[in-house]
Amino acid sequence: MTFTHGYASNGELRMYFEIHGEAAGDQPPLLLIPGGGSTIQTNFASIIPLLARERQVIAVDEEGHGRTAATDRPLTAENSAGDVLAVLDQLQLHSVDVLGFSAGGHTALALAMQHPARVRRLIAASTFFSRDAVPDEFWDGMTSATMASMPGAYQDADRSLNPDPGHLERLFELDRQRISGFPGWTEEDLGKITAPTLVLCADQDVMSSEHAVRMSRAIPKARLLIVPGGHGDYLGELAASDGDLRAMHATLPQLLRFLDA
Repeated sequence: MTFTHGYASNGELRMYFEIHGEAAGDQPPLLLIPGGGSTIQTNFASIIPLLARERQVIAVDEEGHGRTAATDRPLTAENSAGDVLAVLDQLQLHSVDVLGFSAGGHTALALAMQHPARVRRLIAASTFFSRDAVPDEFWDGMTSATMASMPGAYQDADRSLNPDPGHLERLFELDRQRISGFPGWTEEDLGKITAPTLVLCADQDVMSSEHAVRMSRAIPKARLLIVPGGHGDYLGELAASDGDLRAMHATLPQLLRFLDA
């Protein structure tokens, strides 16, 4: 399986990307955007080889994560969507399918709202669009969170790439501020999404299944898939799955079916 990697510049930000597999006829590549604190490897290492059998896969590290260095600007969905757009422009891709997980789902939603022509199909996985998706305790905990609450798998992954202790601290603060300051979108905002969308979450996810239903009804042409499990185990996400990939193997055919429809 072929593999290449590189960087795309958006102002001072240089976003790291990887390309797995060959272009598949008239099928657009599938762009993967990891969740907060995570990287391409911790979020998607298990599922990329399976996806890349069917189509070309592009994966990115968001600002401050993995191999993408932080800048002085805040990490927001809109800023990160601009970074992703720079990747697409550098690779001369008019449109792609997009799967964004958790906070990466916010980036995917922002990209689909701001640049609808660039997103052919969208999978919004374990993400939410408004602050009422989670209880007040979630926001209180995010405001007072310390690095000790960060999953060990994320800490180990970052240290393996960036041994400077300050890097992990910066990563944690970027993610904490990103989520605690998330303003949310309205249902009218979601109505601007033109790409056929799959709203995907687990029945024991961070957000409620009821929120996923509401989200699927606000996005035109959206479908809804609720799977058994937790926050990301159905994608093989390292911290959630802990190496148990049965949920991922059960969910993968549904994802491919949606993308190929």
